[in-house]
Amino acid sequence: MSTSEIATVLAWHDAFNDSDIDTLLALSSDDIEIGDADGAGQGLSVLREWASESGLTLIAGRMFVHEGVVVVEEEASWASKPGEKSTVATAFRVVHDQVTSVFRHNDLESAFAATDLSEADAVS
Repeated sequence: MSTSEIATVLAWHDAFNDSDIDTLLALSSDDIEIGDADGAGQGLSVLREWASESGLTLIAGRMFVHEGVVVVEEEASWASKPGEKSTVATAFRVVHDQVTSVFRHNDLESAFAATDLSEADAVS
């Protein structure tokens, strides 16, 4: 387990939730991939637009890590749906303390299936 990868993902969450776009971009690779069930995009300009316009807040919960992949179970809420929350899971790839990809999944099982991680990779 790499505490560096976990620290990077937690810092990324903080920057995202605080709308600290400069820090978010600094924690992300130039060619970052961002995706979910609705589609995907690539690059810092896509990240900047998504982070600025999504109205999404992601509160990190349980974490799982193996060889540069970090899956985080999160409580998600959207500004457009006040009072509504759902549990999602996001898979991050971290290389040299930068997030290179972020893919949000509807649930933990989907994230595990996409990353080959499992409960055995839980961070204690």
